[in-house]
Amino acid sequence: HVQLVESGGGSVQVGGSLRLSCAASAAIFSGCKMGWYRQPPGKEGELIAKVAPRGTPEYKGDAQGRFTLSQIKSNYTLYLQMEGLKPEDTAFYLCSAYDCIGTELPLYWGQGTQVTVS
Repeated sequence: HVQLVESGGGSVQVGGSLRLSCAASAAIFSGCKMGWYRQPPGKEGELIAKVAPRGTPEYKGDAQGRFTLSQIKSNYTLYLQMEGLKPEDTAFYLCSAYDCIGTELPLYWGQGTQVTVS
């Protein structure tokens, strides 16, 4: 049973925008910290944006100022709005729910979505 369902990746030109979505269950949405990892080709993955339930989003590196994380409780979805995309943003993006309380598992991953900027 898939717990996190991602969508929204694709190919975009430099300077363009994309919005990634991560749909979760109610239990995961309210009981877990959530964030977006990305793994560029040939490089290690990194957590670029994260938020705790009802918390303030935090960003890493140059995601700050270009990316916006939002939690929509009505559909239990975490969104990552990405603006001003650069070639170095090309990566496989994964949604994660971690440090979970009150869920079946303490950690969940989505299936991932590819973002290509050229």
